Amino acid sequence: MKKLQEGITNAKRVGNNTPDFLHLISFSIDPERDSVERLKSWADRFQVNPDQWWLVTGNKKEIYDMAIKDMKIWIEDGKGVDTDFIHTDIFVLIDTSLHVRGFYHGLDENSVTKLSEDIILLTLEKDPKERGFLADKLQLLAVAFLIAMAAVGVFLFVFRKKSKHVSSGPEKK
Repeated sequence: MKKLQEGITNAKRVGNNTPDFLHLISFSIDPERDSVERLKSWADRFQVNPDQWWLVTGNKKEIYDMAIKDMKIWIEDGKGVDTDFIHTDIFVLIDTSLHVRGFYHGLDENSVTKLSEDIILLTLEKDPKERGFLADKLQLLAVAFLIAMAAVGVFLFVFRKKSKHVSSGPEKK
């Protein structure tokens, strides 16, 4: 996650307009111990930029339900600590419509590289709710097309007439 955050920051420095909707979010899987103060201390220790990377906590059941049902992250045994302990290195890419777009192993450099590439592709996608550039201009385009066709017709008519006039003139020997 830190490398992803740094990649976003570096992209901004070189002029890439990283969209405001791009955020990294880490969910605490132990909200009883991970208070807001503790998460803040962890964020400070690892230089987490709160504009890009959010550390969140909340009700344990709601967090687990969201992880399992909405993000489809499965329960893994916490090595004897707690059999209901969700512990995974999976990063989940979610779009602005809250659709899961991909899963990536956070400890695999190739997988994180693929996540970075997919983030770029996702930022290039058109928002399906956004109206297209020509949405309100179809009638204007139709009129412009008809005028252009009429102009081409007039041009061809005049050009043909001049062409016939020049070719039917007296021939010199």
